Amino acid sequence: MNLSDRLKTISEMIDNNTKTIVDVGTDHGYIPIYLAKNKKINYAIASDINKGPVEKAKLNIKNHNLENMINCRLGGGLTTVKKNEVEVAIIAGMGGNLIRDIIEDSLDIFRKLEYVILQPVQNPEVLKEYIYSKGYDILDEELVKEDGKFYEIFKVRYNNNIKEIENIYYEISEILLEKKHPVMKEYLSFKLEKYIKICDGLKLNSEGSISRKKELEFKVSKIKEFLECL
Repeated sequence: MNLSDRLKTISEMIDNNTKTIVDVGTDHGYIPIYLAKNKKINYAIASDINKGPVEKAKLNIKNHNLENMINCRLGGGLTTVKKNEVEVAIIAGMGGNLIRDIIEDSLDIFRKLEYVILQPVQNPEVLKEYIYSKGYDILDEELVKEDGKFYEIFKVRYNNNIKEIENIYYEISEILLEKKHPVMKEYLSFKLEKYIKICDGLKLNSEGSISRKKELEFKVSKIKEFLECL
């Protein structure tokens, strides 16, 4: 089964000794099917808040003869699983604000998981700020460019070790910089161009716009520093 680069990267972040997962917002059930077919897991729950995707996932699972390994459930977030029912959760393909809310709504489930793979499609910096402010550990990060868009992926574990970092690192990953990730240079160049364009277009006719310009100029200078190190 061929996965997109984004879904394959998420799948590859699952540890080899992981036996059970829940895929939240499973859509077509591609990740659980891929993991089961490649014998990376023993059992998966494929859940979605909408009936249509659950039915699509059921059909795909049946076509791959994996009904005994993947159970489909209808429901939102982590409400479809019981405490200690699975070791790992994947929450992918939705906004950073929504992923944050899913975690907050089911903290009793989240805290019992060995780790969680999170892949926001918007506002990754909001999610990362939440992760750091709650003291969760970021075990690893990945970055994928697909169809002209960049996707950040976080591997997170519950902890109570609050880490204070500069705000810039909510947006630009320290881990990816340290890894000299192969997509990072292109990602930083994209961010730099975007911020310079916004900065040049700002009309300095209020305290808010002046403050915004200073903030953007700081980001531009930091991103230039990061690019020099890659």
